[in-house]
Amino acid sequence: MSKSPTPADLERERRLAEALRENLRKRKAQSREARTENPPKD
Repeated sequence: MSKSPTPADLERERRLAEALRENLRKRKAQSREARTENPPKD
């Protein structure tokens, strides 16, 4: 795996990182709401 990443690989990495950050942000917001109100109604 020593070949340099293609633009498609870089784009996939960027989208993956973005999705992970978004996911973390949502989880944090949900856990904050869960602490301040009643438990989530899932």
